[in-house]
Amino acid sequence: MTAIKQGDTVRIHYTGTLLDGNVFDSSEGRDPLEFVVGSGQIIPGLDTAMPGLATGEKKRVEIACVDAYGPINPAMRQQIPREGIPDDIPLEPGVQLQMQTPDGQTLPVTVVETDEATVTLDANHPLAGQDLIFEIEVVSVN
Repeated sequence: MTAIKQGDTVRIHYTGTLLDGNVFDSSEGRDPLEFVVGSGQIIPGLDTAMPGLATGEKKRVEIACVDAYGPINPAMRQQIPREGIPDDIPLEPGVQLQMQTPDGQTLPVTVVETDEATVTLDANHPLAGQDLIFEIEVVSVN
């Protein structure tokens, strides 16, 4: 069997869990995840765990937040005036919205707090600040 190396295209099945055991993502019932090792297409901690594995091999990978979606960045939270948001947009904490940056790009944000005057939005990735665990199985290596 060929061991995975940088530049190989691999396909894996995976289940991602938080440290408390809650599953946040899985390829179960879907096609395997395909990516090029070392290309930056997936989180760094999972990418660096791939070299040396082979087709059919299974592995548990524990990834610190710094090698996943990074630590929570307080600068990614912003308070905006409530009056600037149309009345038909839900503003309960946990609701995910999309904003547009000044250069026209779409930015997903989560409502984290509201009061009569302001809405606090968080643009951190939902898994920022979390250590992650992946159970992976290598399906193919090319």
